[in-house]
This record gives sequence, C-alpha cells and structure tokens, in this order.
Amino acid sequence: MANQIEILMEKIKGLESELISELQKKHDEFFYEVIKKKVRFEREVRKHHKTMAKTLRRYFYDAAFLNVLTAPVIWFCLVPGVFLDLTITFYQAICFPVYKIPKVRRSDYIVIDRHSLSYLNGFEKLNCMYCGYFNGLAAYVQEVVGRTEQYWCPIKHARKLKTVHNRYKNFLDFGDAEGYRKNIETVRRDFKDLT
Repeated sequence: MANQIEILMEKIKGLESELISELQKKHDEFFYEVIKKKVRFEREVRKHHKTMAKTLRRYFYDAAFLNVLTAPVIWFCLVPGVFLDLTITFYQAICFPVYKIPKVRRSDYIVIDRHSLSYLNGFEKLNCMYCGYFNGLAAYVQEVVGRTEQYWCPIKHARKLKTVHNRYKNFLDFGDAEGYRKNIETVRRDFKDLT
C-alpha cells in the first residue's frame, strides 16, 4: 500500500508539472515574457492594456457596497500575516540548520507580479499584490511546516485529510509502531528529493 501511495503522489507531482507547463504557454498567446522575474509585454500590448484600465472613480462606483465595507477587515489581516511571515522565516533560519533540514526559499512561493498589468488600476494592483502575498505566504508556511513535521512527527494521520503537503508521501503509516521505531531516523533526514 505504501508503494501505491508513492505512485499516486508521483502522478500528482507529474500532473502539477504538466499544469504549470500549460499555464506557461500563455506567454506567447498574450505576448509577454519573463526576464529575471520581471514581466515584459510588447509595447503595443501595453498600450492596449492601458485603454482597458478602469479609473478609480469608476472602480469604486461599480463596487458592491458590502465589498467596500468589508475591505478594512481583509486588509487588517496583513498585520498578523506579516508577523507570521517574519516568525516562520526567523524560525527556519535558526532551527533548520540545527535539524539539517534544507531551507525553504521564500521567493519560490511568494510571487508578486500582477502589478505589472496595465489594464489594472492602482487599487486593483494593490489588491492583487495582497492576494499574491497571502497565497504565497500560505504555501511558504505549509512547506516550512511540512518539512518540520517530517523531522519531528512523520506519521500519516488515521483520519481522512482534505489535502496533504508534498512531504506527506515520506511519512510512516499510522499504527505501525515497529516501522516507526525502525525507520524514524531515516525518514527524518530524507530530503534528498529537494536537492
């Protein structure tokens, strides 16, 4: 059964790779390229995009009242989010070298690039930066925590999970006491797939 889980996880990883490749094909369709993490559109496309941007006045006029009313609640989440970001970054900087866990590169997860879209107004760009930051932060935190869990408690759960992180495939089976005692040190240090 463990072998079947590894096979399924590899299929998922392969499908994710295929999905990313398909998404990358949009570069040609929408006339842009990414150079050193910066998005570059062709001049004519940029010009056209600017004509599609909504003015701030029109944007707020068209906005649903409750969306405007709840926006401060969303933006307040930035305070604990930044604190979480700093805490996780500090934690892995101190602890991962001690545990010999490969560090997670934050920039691989937090991607902020939608602000380069000329068809967005300033407020839309700010909102897109916020979402890019938070979704990236969630993925970054999950990866740091997944690696930590692999080191400290690499045991699969008995109960069904909605999603699993990419380190979960390495975990030991729930209830396998002998396997746990025999393999804990090996699993705890099995990060060779990250290099």
